[in-house]
Amino acid sequence: MPKDMPLNSLGFAKPPGETRVVVAMSGGVDSSVVAAQLAEEGYDVVGVTLQLYDHGAALAKKGACCAGQDIHDARRVAEAMGFPHYVLDYENTFREAVIDEFADAYLGGATPVPCIRCNERVKFKDLLETAKDLDADCMATGHYIQRKDGMLGPELHSAADANRDQSYFLFSTTPEQLSYLRFPLGHLASKAETRALAAKYGLSVADKPDSQDICFVPNGNYASVIEKLRPGAADPGDIVDMEGNVLGTHRGVIHYTIGQRRGLGIGGLEDPLYVVKLDPETRHVVVGPKEALSTRIIPVREINWLGDEPFTSRKEWALSVKVRSTRPPREAIIRPISATEAEVELIVPEEGVSPGQACVFYAPDAEDSRILGGGWIHKG
Repeated sequence: MPKDMPLNSLGFAKPPGETRVVVAMSGGVDSSVVAAQLAEEGYDVVGVTLQLYDHGAALAKKGACCAGQDIHDARRVAEAMGFPHYVLDYENTFREAVIDEFADAYLGGATPVPCIRCNERVKFKDLLETAKDLDADCMATGHYIQRKDGMLGPELHSAADANRDQSYFLFSTTPEQLSYLRFPLGHLASKAETRALAAKYGLSVADKPDSQDICFVPNGNYASVIEKLRPGAADPGDIVDMEGNVLGTHRGVIHYTIGQRRGLGIGGLEDPLYVVKLDPETRHVVVGPKEALSTRIIPVREINWLGDEPFTSRKEWALSVKVRSTRPPREAIIRPISATEAEVELIVPEEGVSPGQACVFYAPDAEDSRILGGGWIHKG
């Protein structure tokens, strides 16, 4: 093979036909388009779909990323485009690595983000190792995020379409994983482009609706899932104000989230009250005025750092951070405590900062799309 052979679209100096790529296929339109596009470009594509939880329950639920219908849809795409497709049973792994922690976090009064743990502990760990076992040169996914080659190696960048950007859910991707991963959709300007490509390839999933729910939580009903996993979790208790005065009763801490205003069942008060704290040990839902939700100092741990310099090489970093997936990045000062712990100070306090959510680090310049890592918010 000539030394000066140009790189193919996945960054390898060899023909597509000699480049094997495992595509993580959820059965949705995004990963299906990735697989179809790479197959059309002539790559040696292998599609893999993970069965992550009970198939019987999955079949009853439409629109979730891992349901039985989705496995069928992924297989149909593979058959149509002429590449092999495998279904791997990761049920036990998923339960241990994602679902159990999700339930325990909720019971601990936190608001977990299981999709991040799934990417971190299942898709980008076990599935990535499976891809290597299959002698694949890389693994591709349908995530809306960009991987760019920097001076010191691959960098993680936000998607071109800010409305589809999934960087909040992928901050824990390590440099080693990033070197092996590819995200072919990250540069697209809109989801409409993805659907147009699906139509171009004649894919049966071209008009399939996006999944809105966490795959193992039917209809967004977290409480019912946790009650099944942890019997007794919905024990009733008191709703109290910040001084400990009882204002009413509730039907289980798991039914409430930080910042919640509606559905508290304590009407007749002059000023609206919000959930400011959940105390599972006393079974108290603590409520207070909106100002009590404001947070400036956030303790963060399990940090995954993606910057060029070591995280602890500075006393503080002036970056932007996201404390919820739906919020824009805000200015912050990050003070490392160790390589994996830090105190984050928000320049402007934010409301509803909750333990169990991620705090994701972004470059301070709005024109710079680079993600510098992040960590998990805890109670301190």
